Amino acid sequence: MTYFDSLISAKELIAMLPLASSCEPSGVPELLIFDVSYDLSQEHWGQEQYNLSHIAHAHFADLGQDLSAHDPDLAQNGGRHPLPLREHFAKWLGQFSLQAQTQVVVYDRNQNNFCGRLWWMLKWCGHEHVAVLDGAFDHWLQAGGAVQSQLERDLQKASPALATSAKNALAYPLSSPRVQLKSTAEVFSGLSSTHQTLIDARGQARYLGRVEPLDPIAGHIPGALNRPFNDNFTPEGLFKAPSVLKQEFLTLLKGRDPQSVVHQCGSGVSAVPNVLAMHLAGLGESALYAGSWSEWSRTPGMPVERETP
Repeated sequence: MTYFDSLISAKELIAMLPLASSCEPSGVPELLIFDVSYDLSQEHWGQEQYNLSHIAHAHFADLGQDLSAHDPDLAQNGGRHPLPLREHFAKWLGQFSLQAQTQVVVYDRNQNNFCGRLWWMLKWCGHEHVAVLDGAFDHWLQAGGAVQSQLERDLQKASPALATSAKNALAYPLSSPRVQLKSTAEVFSGLSSTHQTLIDARGQARYLGRVEPLDPIAGHIPGALNRPFNDNFTPEGLFKAPSVLKQEFLTLLKGRDPQSVVHQCGSGVSAVPNVLAMHLAGLGESALYAGSWSEWSRTPGMPVERETP
């Protein structure tokens, strides 16, 4: 079996799709697909879209419910979408019988803005074989990939293979993180260091502090560079070629060490396409400040920069 650890095309996933409905003799699934569609302004939009139509055999992962912590005692960080502790998240993963040899594919309907969150979290838990569907759900449809509704999915759950898998569900075995996570304290301590380069993935207007629709203070972390997450995509919605991504990031960095990069955004979600893009560009495994601006702006005493009127 060929594994995918960063991107997978619609054509490649179509070829693998039969594996999503089967399990190894141990009950471990060979392929798991997750729909991570979301809308910040409409809490149930992603679930509603999934119910209407999704990639055949895909499960739904709710950014606000499944991929964020709601109890401060079970949260890794603050902000609007705090990461759950790895141990707590591993329990959620256990219901799918996910094991180290399982290939995971994630996608959304948001130009790969939200599904990267699950890609990163699985890497954070030590899982290697997880890939983002390049071009998201639109390219799956264009390629003629199979879809189903929630009703069809419910009927599928009654199949003997999946029933056996659920009965023999195994807790996900955590291992060393494959990605780097930074805290507010670490980012603050690195503000005057040449060993930290912040890249803010929010749109330019929010970065400059002209508008702020979600967080209490407008502006950005002092010294942060700006690269909106959607700069990583072609007009067709695919990730740009690695050579193009590499040149664009090196131009942005202006001689700064790619290994010093810490990505952030509003709440640690839309920064992930930048993390993945630097990986695709061959520039290493840059870090993520998951609390991002939503935690920074809610932490007393943190410095702020904004555009001078």
